[in-house]
Amino acid sequence: MAVQEQLEQVAEVIGALEDPATGLPLDALDADIEVGYEDGTVYTAVTLGYPCASEQSAWAKRVRAACEPLLEGGPLAGTGLQFDLFFEVQSADSGAQPESLQSVKNIIAVASGKGGVGKSTTAVNLALALAAEGASVGLLDADIYGPSLPTMLGTEGVRPEVRDGKFFVPVEAKGLKTMSLGYLLTEDTPAVWRGPMASGALSQMLTQTVWAGTDEDALDYLVVDMPPGTGDIQLTLSQKVALAGAVIVTTPQDLALVDAIKGVEMFRKVSVPVLGIVENMALHTCSNCGHQEPVFGAGGGEKMAADYNTRLLGQLPLAMSIRQQTDGGEPTVAAEPDGAVASLYREIARKAAAQVWLAVGEDTLPEIEVE
Repeated sequence: MAVQEQLEQVAEVIGALEDPATGLPLDALDADIEVGYEDGTVYTAVTLGYPCASEQSAWAKRVRAACEPLLEGGPLAGTGLQFDLFFEVQSADSGAQPESLQSVKNIIAVASGKGGVGKSTTAVNLALALAAEGASVGLLDADIYGPSLPTMLGTEGVRPEVRDGKFFVPVEAKGLKTMSLGYLLTEDTPAVWRGPMASGALSQMLTQTVWAGTDEDALDYLVVDMPPGTGDIQLTLSQKVALAGAVIVTTPQDLALVDAIKGVEMFRKVSVPVLGIVENMALHTCSNCGHQEPVFGAGGGEKMAADYNTRLLGQLPLAMSIRQQTDGGEPTVAAEPDGAVASLYREIARKAAAQVWLAVGEDTLPEIEVE
């Protein structure tokens, strides 16, 4: 057996490995697989299309387990194996975006059919999780009537810089570029506006914020925390920009699921892909005895995902720590980056971003390079 033939076998084995974020083998994805040999070492690498910085060790373990048996015989017997995991976020169709958003690769809306399901908490932790996985991320608070972003990120009282008299410079917070009407209003000043005024405020924040100065510092993702419901703001966003997709947040409660279904249907009517569903408050753990109970019901998000041909991105617990950390300006992913709940948010972020990647690269084939 020649060295080249053995390297090709290694590439085939890696290509058959399943990507956990999509459930698909690498051969079925737009993933670059590289295999090479030099100085007694077989070098392997995989490049995915979504941020996955925390997955290096897990992937390396899987690749070694699959490939090392192949290197026990033949001309490469006894050689070492090195694996590296990379990612490169592709851009959705930027031609459909306003000029001010050309440096934003993908815009993801986080929405819910009703209030009180933890949508904003999910949005900020999703943005932080994408950044923790290595992406460049912005966060826009589109909840015009109840902007909560400054409270959640501990940036109350901060005012964005204005450039050239008409452009906002986003407020940097915990590695995110952020913008919210809450930066422009005082705490006791309500936004008492009719629909067109609210839509105008959203359009101004979206298109007159300098999200990135150059292509080099382009945002991989702009996460938009939508107001609850299916009204003017949602329609305005869908018409003004090309959304890469929407994440729907719900609880297992029947009432919340009914409203979440309306959100799914609304985005589909305006041709926005639904990336998946996040089931919040899925399980409560008693802080005294540790007993776990699905206080809002069970299985609703999974059934909804099956009925509406989408996917359940993840389930989050009903935990006091999530509320306390967010109210205190330190959302869970920032407060406990290595904790169990932060790990859930990061998994949800990877799965959502992977769906964006699938939509962008659905007509392309994987690239395999053997040297």
